Amino acid sequence: MTVAGSIPVVREDALLGGRVRLAQPVRGYRAGMDAAVLAASVAARPGERVIEAGCGPGAVLTQIAARCPGVQLVGVEREAEVAELARQNVETNGLGDRAEIRSGDVAEGFRALDLAPFDWAVSNPPFFDDPGSLRPPAPERRAAWMADDGLEAWTGFLLKAVREGGRIVMIHRAERLVDILALLSPKAGSFAIRPIHPFADQQAKRVLVQAIKTGKAPLRLLPPLILHDREGAPHTAEAESILRGEAALPF
Repeated sequence: MTVAGSIPVVREDALLGGRVRLAQPVRGYRAGMDAAVLAASVAARPGERVIEAGCGPGAVLTQIAARCPGVQLVGVEREAEVAELARQNVETNGLGDRAEIRSGDVAEGFRALDLAPFDWAVSNPPFFDDPGSLRPPAPERRAAWMADDGLEAWTGFLLKAVREGGRIVMIHRAERLVDILALLSPKAGSFAIRPIHPFADQQAKRVLVQAIKTGKAPLRLLPPLILHDREGAPHTAEAESILRGEAALPF
């Protein structure tokens, strides 16, 4: 299968034990554990609306749709070819009446989309905003790894995208936790944080952060998710259950 533009070849993968079929680039960024974990942390109820900033080919969006029946979803993607691939994935998974992909740039803000605020706003933002902080990524990976307008643009978008009492969920590098809390705290609170460790004896590499717009409850530090053990299996039982769609990761 070929797609015009900068994505010459894609491959279809099965997610959530085959419940989701996702075409994504053979080269470049490919959705994996981060997308599965983010989707598993969204407990949207029927009738609620979810928006994803920077949806890529739709890995998170389609998994949320499979996990949360009756939820309406909108994905926002800057790269035109990737947005078109996400639309194809929406149709492949029979979500045309529940999910929509909008071409848009997070840097332009939520108001540019002319949409009503959502119940949930989620994102797996690019992990770096300083080009000097890592070896230059391959061109096909740059948009997924580099946040040209900085983390502030992403948190600002998410804050505007949700109603009062709405939930923001992000997954990011653990070392950016302080920045995330600082950027969200002027307008959100009731933080819940779940560290994600590669192994039980290693420090967290990722964090899942949930915030509630105008929330005032004390911060909660939740039990960690451990991805791998040293017994030879690719993932821990909990991580494997999340990947297969047999378990959620609620806040």
